Parts: sequence; structure tokens; C-alpha cells
Amino acid sequence: MRTLTRLAAATAALLVLSGPTLAARDDHLSHRCYTVAPEPEERAAIDQRLNTFLLAKRAKGGQTHRAPGSVTIPVWFHVINKGAGLANGDIPQSQIDDQIAVLNAAYASTPFQFQLVGVDRTTNNKWYTMGYGSRQEKKAKAALRKGGPETLNLYSANLGGGLLGWATFPSSYTAQPKMDGVVMLYSSVPGGTAAPYNEGDTGTHEVGHWLGLYHTFQGGCTGAGDSVDDTPYEASAAFGCPVGRDSCTSKPGLDPITNFMDYTDDSCMNQFTALQATRMDQMHLQYRTP
Repeated sequence: MRTLTRLAAATAALLVLSGPTLAARDDHLSHRCYTVAPEPEERAAIDQRLNTFLLAKRAKGGQTHRAPGSVTIPVWFHVINKGAGLANGDIPQSQIDDQIAVLNAAYASTPFQFQLVGVDRTTNNKWYTMGYGSRQEKKAKAALRKGGPETLNLYSANLGGGLLGWATFPSSYTAQPKMDGVVMLYSSVPGGTAAPYNEGDTGTHEVGHWLGLYHTFQGGCTGAGDSVDDTPYEASAAFGCPVGRDSCTSKPGLDPITNFMDYTDDSCMNQFTALQATRMDQMHLQYRTP
């Protein structure tokens, strides 16, 4: 088992400087997640395009709010390993099934349920240690990805840089369809060895990005934040489970440390808000519904 650090600012600075893609000016990247959000200007444009989409859909009498559990997301799980056996990243079917069960439990209050439609296993030493935005990631996804924008492709591997995972956003699909999906550390699945991140909520967190959510601390204590009105403002990522933390004292509410889109331990995360569910539904309608 490798050591996973939780050094917030120092780790983020190192990753931002060494990574192939610079973070947005208000991003906070760490071992927990290396999903790079668009710059604030582009996020504002994404929100404007969403508003335009919703207005047009309502004008035509279209549905813009779907009931919990009414949308089934097909899932392809790509196990990238360096050989047979769990020690080589070849996670068993039981852990894959448990990961899907964790997703379904976490998203029970949203329109989404997840159905595993296929698993493939690839032995490739270079892909196994892929880094964010690397040549290896691009080659692996070009070879393995299945389905269209509606299909969730999960890739498990022993990620470079000590990272737990990353994802693409719905709005990125048209420009880079082959890169679409979620990449996660193989030992972060339920029963893995990446404690305290081994209950499957790296998958939950990254799928939240794949469905259009930003981090709860996006933008800090000012501006549009994470574009969701019922998540309290948060100055920076929370680690561990700091009950009572209040990093934006001029704003109402304590930090949303139990939200799946923060950086806290898996055991601390247990919720999406109602408006996060609404945003995921709307972003899925706009970008991932054929």
C-alpha cells in the first residue's frame, strides 16, 4: 500500500506546477482530485448556455426536472493492471460491483441510477501508471472508451503522482469525446487499501464532476462559487472531517464538509444537496441526453 498524503496547499501547489495542465486561477488541486475546472469566465459562459438551454426547453414544453432514479446511466468499467492479481491492480468483480452499489446509494436522491453493462481488463504497464493529461491516458482512452456522451466510462489504475482520480465535465464532451470519463486509483474502490479513501467515494466525487458539479470550495468565499445556491461558501478544501469548520465567516452556514464534492475522508462524505441534484440533472439533459 502506498502512502497518501493530505497536505492541502503545499500539495496543490506542487501538482499545479508539475502537471501538464495548469489549474484555473481559483482551483485547489490535491491528491484527492485532479479534475481541472474551467476558468471563472468559461464557467460563467457554461452557466449562461445552460440558462439558454433551459429556457428553450421550457418554451417547447420539454422536461427540465426528472424524478429520482428515472435516468439509467450505462457504465463501462475498464480495469487497467500490470498483471494478474489484486496487488497488480487487477481488482475483482466483487469490488467493481461494490463500487456500482456505492454510486447508486450516493445518488439515490438524484435522477440517476448506474447500471454496469461491461467490464474489460487490460494489462499495460505504461497505462497502469498514467498521469493526468498524459500520453498514456490518451492512448488508453482511445483504445478502451465505449459509448457516447450518455455512457460513463470508469478507468481504474495505479495513477501517477499519488493521485486518487480525475474526471471530465459534460461541457467538454463535444470538443474531446475520446477523453470523456472518470479515472480513479484502483485501491480507492470499496475494500481497497487507500484508507481513508477506500470506501468508493473517490468514484462518487469524480462522477459528480462528470455530471457537471464543481468542488464546494470552487471560487472561495466570493462570486458564483460552485454555481449551486444551497452549498455554503467555503474558502478552501476541507480534509479529514473537521466538524464545525467555518472558513467563510462573513457568509451563512458552516463549511459543507459532508458533501461529496469536498475533499474530506470517505467516511465523512454522505450527501449531495437538492440543488446539486438539480444541476446534475440539467447538465445531463443538456450534454448527455441523446
